This record gives sequence, structure tokens and C-alpha cells, in this order.
Amino acid sequence: MTAPVLEARSIRKGFAGVQALKDVSFELRPGEVHALIGENGAGKSTLIKIMTGALEADSGTLTVFGKQLRRNDPSIARALGIAAIYQQPSLFEHLSVAENIAWALETVRPWQKIHWKARKRRALELLQRAGGTIDPDRVAGSLSMPEQQIVEIAKAIGSDAKILITDEPTASLTDREVERLFVVLRTLRAQGLGIIFISHRLEEISAIADRVTILRDGETIGTRNAREVRREELIELMVGRPIASVFPKREVALGETALELRNVSSRTAGVHDVSLSVRCGEILGLAGLIGSGRTQVAETIFGLTPADAGEILVRGKSIRIPSPARAIQLGIGYVPEDRREHGIILEMPVAANTSLADVSRVSRWGWIDQGRENELAERYIHRLRIKTPSAQITTGALSGGNQQKVALARWLAIEPKILILDEPTQGVDVGSKSEIHSLMVDLAEQGLAIIMISSELPEILGMSDRIAVMHAGRISGILSRQEATQQKILSLALS
Repeated sequence: MTAPVLEARSIRKGFAGVQALKDVSFELRPGEVHALIGENGAGKSTLIKIMTGALEADSGTLTVFGKQLRRNDPSIARALGIAAIYQQPSLFEHLSVAENIAWALETVRPWQKIHWKARKRRALELLQRAGGTIDPDRVAGSLSMPEQQIVEIAKAIGSDAKILITDEPTASLTDREVERLFVVLRTLRAQGLGIIFISHRLEEISAIADRVTILRDGETIGTRNAREVRREELIELMVGRPIASVFPKREVALGETALELRNVSSRTAGVHDVSLSVRCGEILGLAGLIGSGRTQVAETIFGLTPADAGEILVRGKSIRIPSPARAIQLGIGYVPEDRREHGIILEMPVAANTSLADVSRVSRWGWIDQGRENELAERYIHRLRIKTPSAQITTGALSGGNQQKVALARWLAIEPKILILDEPTQGVDVGSKSEIHSLMVDLAEQGLAIIMISSELPEILGMSDRIAVMHAGRISGILSRQEATQQKILSLALS
């Protein structure tokens, strides 16, 4: 058997009384893709931070290429050939793509001349090896999320990494972009790299991974051959219980029309002549390819990019929504796609984030009543099963899935009548995904009108009562739950 390139044994790590890793062991062989899976809060992120030197383990051993490390930090990890690609790319948005790649790979003295043409040539070569066709002169801030991922992969290739850690690299990619990424990963695997692949999309495990290790509550549950283990077994190992269905949709009696758009346009948002409606108790799926205008419609409804033509009706009354403040007054909540940028404030406690959308609910005479705020937060911590030691823990210290639940709690706290969810389960583990889906059905049964934007067709098909499909800023068709299929949705999305 080939000796592992990286081996972690009995790793333990705690934070402020919370034991993130209790007893984790993991090994990576050269020329393999080893998937690391588990629910949010299982310890995946903590483990890879220890591997990359961002954190130091409390106990246990880390061995790289047969040498046990007495200490580790990011510079040591890079020198050993360990590179990581995270879900949130770490690019300097005001620099060009070529400059970002050079910043990661070059060592330039203050007086040394920069060879710009050579730098651009190298960047272009690395981008092509990463499967991209990005202009090296483009400013990083103008790149889409998939393009940013490609730049991160190019940086890793350029660093001559021997161990590549990919943390949710497919979370923001289309199916075609995922397959292109897999082609790159297979090429790197064939070159002998050891690749750690972290993903909540279980269907990707059998497609790309050789082995899979499951973490639960900070412990290693087991390692399986990825092509032999069943999806149902993985789910049960991850959550400690069988899940009957990831999409627990139930029939709900529909009420009056809660929201209606009649020929709504917004030049700023690129939304054109959109007409749709959603009733109380209904989950309206909004589908389409990336760039089709799904998020822009949500931003128009919420007043971030106000409509400049057409008519918006809330419970039958024609209204204008010039700002998010007005949308909130009308009972409209909006959980955005990028939770870290717009959904929550990472530096603030869970309690403060929960009350952020409407602080008047927890205020007295212009001052925030911390007792009320904590009571509100605790209610949603319990309701959404947010894994946190207390409501006063900084939100940025939580796992990605729990951050998503805090973002959801923020808008549920205003007791909305209309709730827009943009990619509500993106980057969320299968257990949390099932919980969020169940909560959506519960909210629908309570009479909420829900608009759900999702790039995952199984989620759109599994949770929607009706599906509106967008293309180029317009509605290209609306399908009932009974008639909708993946083929029909894709046909409308491409038309």
C-alpha cells in the first residue's frame, strides 16, 4: 500500500469550552481524491485549518511526507506543498488576475524590476491549466464566483502543490463548470497530487472521490470506498440517524395572492417585463442559469434596485417599494445568496444579527434591551437548531451552515408575510438542508408566501409548488409542480 502523503492521528481542538475536534484521524495518499464530509459543525473546517497551519491542535500528531511536524504554520505548510482552495476565494479585488497570481507565487524585492509580459504569460498558462479562459488583465473584483475559483486553482497549480485541499469548490458552480473542475482535479490526481475534497453535494462524491471519510460531532466515524458506499449510508453516518427525505414537501392549502408582479422592469437590475405571482402558503421556485436575472428580480422586489416600470401588488394593493426599509414595513423578508457579504455581520454576536433587520422589536426608548434581544435569539437558536454555545458567540465563529441559519433567523424575526430565499441551502450539509426544507414547509403551512431561488434543479423540483424559469432578465415560462421536469426547466432556461 502506498504510504500516505499526509496523516492526522487523534487530533483534538477546543475553543472557549467547545470541543470542535475530539478524536479525528485522517490520511491522504498520493494520486487520490479523498472526500471529507460531515454536517456543518462536524469539524471539517477546523481540521483543514490545522493541516494548513492556520490553527494549532491541542493534541494529536500531523505527519507530512513521513515527517511528523512538531509545529505548523501557513508558511511551513506552503513550503511542504500544501495548498488550499476555500469556498470564499481570497483575491485582492482591486488587483488584476495576473497580479493576484503573482502575489501568491512571486517573491519580489523592493528594487527588483517586474517583468509584466512574463507575469501575464505565466498567469495565462496557469489559468488554461486550471480550465479557464480568463483575461489576466481583468480586475479580480469583476470576476464571477466560478471565475474566482479558477484563479484560486491556478494559484495552487503554480505553487507546485503536492497536497491540494478544496473546501466546497463547487458550491457556486453550474453543472458544466463542476464537470470542468473535475477534469482539472482528475488531471492533477493523475500527476500524483493528493487531493482532499470537501463538498455537501453527495452526488459529487462518487463522481470524483476514491475514498470518503465521515466526521460527526468532531470525531471520525469511518472511511469508505467512495464508489461502493450508498448515499443513504453516508447520510446516516453523517447525521447519526436515517433521513426519510431531503425534500419533505407536503401539500398546503393556498390562500390569497400575497405578491404579484405585473410587467415589472428595472433598468438598473437588468429586469425586463417580469410578471409572476405567489400565494399565501405557496413555495414559488425561481430557476434559471447563473446570470439569468433571478437574484436581480429578488433585489427589485426588496427595493435594492427599485422597479422603474410595471406594477407591484402586495395582498392586492398596488404599492411602490423604493427601499428595503419599505419592503420590511410591507412584511417582505430577503435572505440573500452571499450570506457572508450581505446576510450577516460576522463580527457581531448571534443575538445582534438576529435582531438586525428590525431593532425596534428589541428596543426601549431608543436603547437596545439586551434581555429582549437574547430572548429573541434563543427562540430562533432553538427553532432552527443553530449549533452555538450561546447567543453571544460571534457569528463568524460558527460553521457555514449555522451562519446560514442565523441569516434566516434574522428575517424570520420580523415575522414576514412574504419571504424570499436566495440559494437557502448553498454550502449547507444534507442534515441542515433537510431541516431548512422542513422549516420552509412549516412556514408555508403557517401562511407565508415563499419565493425560493436555487441553482439546484433537484431542490427546485422537490420543494416548489410552481416554477418560474428566467432567461436574460425575463420570465421564459412558468411550470406547475406536476408538469415540471429537469428537461423542461433547462429548455426554458436556455430559450
